[in-house]
Amino acid sequence: MCGIVGIAGKSSVNQSLYDALTVLQHRGQDAAGIVTCHNGRLFLRKENGMVRDVFHTRHMLRLIGNFGIGHVRYPTAGSSSSAEAQPFYVNSPYGITLAHNGNLTNAHDIARDLFREDLRHINTDSDSEVLLNVLAHELQETGQHNPTENDVFDAVANVHRRCKGAYAVVAMITGYGILGFRDPHGIRPLVYGERETADGMEYILASESVAITSLGYRVVRDLAPGEAVFINAQGQLFSRQCADNPVHTPCIFEYVYFARPDSIMDNISVYKARLRMGERLAQKIVREWGEHDIDVVIPIPDTSRTSALELANQLNVKYREGFMKNRYIGRTFIMPGQSQRKKSVRQKLNPIELEFQGKNVLLVDDSIVRGTTCKEIIQMARDAGANKVYFASAAPAVKYPNVYGIDMPAKSELIAHGRTEQEVCDLIGADRLVYQNLDDLIAAAREGNPDIQDFDCSVFNGEYVTGDIDEAYLDALQASRNDAAKKREDKGDDGSGSTIVDLSNGN
Repeated sequence: MCGIVGIAGKSSVNQSLYDALTVLQHRGQDAAGIVTCHNGRLFLRKENGMVRDVFHTRHMLRLIGNFGIGHVRYPTAGSSSSAEAQPFYVNSPYGITLAHNGNLTNAHDIARDLFREDLRHINTDSDSEVLLNVLAHELQETGQHNPTENDVFDAVANVHRRCKGAYAVVAMITGYGILGFRDPHGIRPLVYGERETADGMEYILASESVAITSLGYRVVRDLAPGEAVFINAQGQLFSRQCADNPVHTPCIFEYVYFARPDSIMDNISVYKARLRMGERLAQKIVREWGEHDIDVVIPIPDTSRTSALELANQLNVKYREGFMKNRYIGRTFIMPGQSQRKKSVRQKLNPIELEFQGKNVLLVDDSIVRGTTCKEIIQMARDAGANKVYFASAAPAVKYPNVYGIDMPAKSELIAHGRTEQEVCDLIGADRLVYQNLDDLIAAAREGNPDIQDFDCSVFNGEYVTGDIDEAYLDALQASRNDAAKKREDKGDDGSGSTIVDLSNGN
């Protein structure tokens, strides 16, 4: 999962891009990058690390220009090498930079065709570079020295015809403008906003609305599935539906885990959706466990707090904060290796023993993926003196790999795959386990926007909305992206990182 932002401004955008990326930092902690444009020249800074560590004053001073895009990344496709930090750049045609959130499911086939038919070289294992080269080729095919918005939209339409999977994209065409577009299923989010200045209207595209409102812009709307928005060099905004048969099926896991609670995505408040998840989870407990003996509800910080609070209210049980979080440790779900994930759990959380001693505790988390975190936390609760430790997940059991940009690739690493609820309960060491029902999760999200008929719920039900995923694909994905493969990649990376790149005047 990644975060993207693009700004077409009337004054320097470097600080605004930086601020937007800090707001989107939860979507990726592996790498960060910004590229700006000034007088037809590009200025790029990208590197592994958090936003605050990648950009120092000397870098910001060099990121000049009123147009720019930014990206925060964690690795799904490719390795965690800094050579794959975004935005990516290709010089022909025009000079195009691109940042991408999602995952192309046919990237291998496209990369082969790009080399054999389009005579384009792909330098990394990143599907984002593949996507950039497809866009570049389609723009070149228009044959225009000065492309109009219609030329750009025609190119995006051809991108949709060639690319499958999930992609929300911001791109900058040097000297011509900022482009944003969303895949025909709208799996990954993209929203745009505007603000009036003394010099005219400024526009922003971002993964989440919170990155827009925090900078003082007004949210206009989400891009529709398959839609593209283009802001030209004169600051004029154009939009067009570029997909032949768009179907809106956004990723439901955005509402469960990834998005910030203060974001509104596809007209659904993430905060309200999580409240409804807690409400429906409480209703299930009442139905199936009416004589429960829960003394206290304790969330696993941070994403589960909203659901846990409403669950406690519905059950009329005390809600308490039982874990203090070290905010200088990254999200364990994003950690690349199992041993690193396991080690970081106890570094990240510390129990308040008085909230556990002699009590029957219901721990609430947003989901259970590999089971590493919840197993460690359950043991921490017992060590702190809990009498019984129950566990509730605001999401259903994660049983299937994700192919649309979430780091859940290997079936063997998903604790619920091929196991019953009781078997998972035994493995994590809980006295009882409660999962959200999938129908209830869908209802909790859809209540915010009844116009959405369906969601991508593939990690829960194995149904892939793009219709191009089979067992052979999943087996190949598992072989290339499980923890063992990541360890091999880590050993092959010399750790030297990429150079600091200034596309206008060297390093």
